[in-house]
Amino acid sequence: MANAGIQLLGFVLAFLGFIGLIASTIMPEWKASSYAGDNIITAQAMYEGLWKTCVSQSTGQVQCKVYDSLLQLPGIVQGTRGLMVASILLCAISILVAVVGMRCTTCLADNTEQKDKVALAGGVVFIVSGLCALVGTSWYGNRIAQEFYDPFTPTNARYEFGKALFVGWGAACLTIIGGAFLCCNCSSKESGKAPHYPPSRSAGQPGKDYV
Repeated sequence: MANAGIQLLGFVLAFLGFIGLIASTIMPEWKASSYAGDNIITAQAMYEGLWKTCVSQSTGQVQCKVYDSLLQLPGIVQGTRGLMVASILLCAISILVAVVGMRCTTCLADNTEQKDKVALAGGVVFIVSGLCALVGTSWYGNRIAQEFYDPFTPTNARYEFGKALFVGWGAACLTIIGGAFLCCNCSSKESGKAPHYPPSRSAGQPGKDYV
């Protein structure tokens, strides 16, 4: 069935986005030290994430340190943490809802219209989840760009976009696209119902006079 195929495609895309959101949230490379300008020290690279900071030596050794206090973190880190965690939780809920509403599952199999409504709800929650992640990653990336182009920021203290940002952007887009597929696949009528035809005139009803 074509409808079931579209739903399955949307679910797979959203599930891949869910995996990407988890990976992006736990990755330590949300911003990486920049070597632009006069900063040519390449003996070590510094990374900062939502949960810890890491220093990578030229020898390949990596040392990480978890943030000691939550309340002493910058507001940007706390806000992005909340948005990403909320996105993951919403995505997990929408996975459970979408599984119930998909045509390829047996749940609510005797009520197709109800299944379409459940699938629609799952798609909407997927889109909300993706938007939360997109806002969080874009907000964090905008702060990195502002600090990079700030003339008062020391050259050796500038950072660039890390790998986690790109993973988060891609995962958010996959989640939104998958949710959109689930939302656009809701049919209100069953294909097996008899079609409606224009009422035909019986012999006794008035009609056109033919010469």
